[in-house]
Amino acid sequence: MATHSGDRDFENATFVRTNFRGATLRSCDVSGVTMRSVDVGGLDIDSHDLFFGTLVVNGVDVVPLVNAELDRQFPGRELQSSQTPAGLRDGWVAAQAAWDTTVTNTPPELVDAHVEHEWSLAETLRHLVLATDAWLNGAIKGVEQPFHEIGQIFTGAAEMGFDMSIFRADAPEFEEILAVRAERQQQVTEFLATVTPEQLAEKRDNPWGEDDWHPTVGDCVRVILEEEWAHLRYVRRDLALLG
Repeated sequence: MATHSGDRDFENATFVRTNFRGATLRSCDVSGVTMRSVDVGGLDIDSHDLFFGTLVVNGVDVVPLVNAELDRQFPGRELQSSQTPAGLRDGWVAAQAAWDTTVTNTPPELVDAHVEHEWSLAETLRHLVLATDAWLNGAIKGVEQPFHEIGQIFTGAAEMGFDMSIFRADAPEFEEILAVRAERQQQVTEFLATVTPEQLAEKRDNPWGEDDWHPTVGDCVRVILEEEWAHLRYVRRDLALLG
């Protein structure tokens, strides 16, 4: 099967009576794509940016419908956009309760198992450690080097010039992952326990070095919550397939 990677050969192209059955698109830009008179039986779309735009199916923008259904499946998820300290605290409690259920109910033999090209439960928890380090310890608290060595960096970070020497090359044991994860969870809990509306409105720098967005402290907390809910959905999806 042919693989096309890293090129723009198809930008603004038109495909007529072309067979894409069984094709896989990963980390591709399909924004603005128009599909007419197409067979979409079994089409599976997963986009972490879905809620920043529209997805029109037969003239209906389905993004609000998807969002409402995910809120139904994950009680408390709707609080990830809260603007108040109380709302963010409640959202954090709900997210951690949901994660505790998933971690507790995952059989030991599936902790390191994964669907092709996706992270395992263990790797996902390591990524959430990294997300907390970036947005709480780095962005909000201003720690110069906030990352724990077991953090799971996102794909492509090395190509972006990120210092990968920060992280351990060997995979940690699951017990160590849980211990570090618990420390980071407690840090967020303690921060939210005393944060004020005035503090939530303070500006910060983007921890990934991009200067076009200067989030508020509240924005940083909301990113942490978005990471928690998004990766919980990924893990539960994959565990269902593996189980």
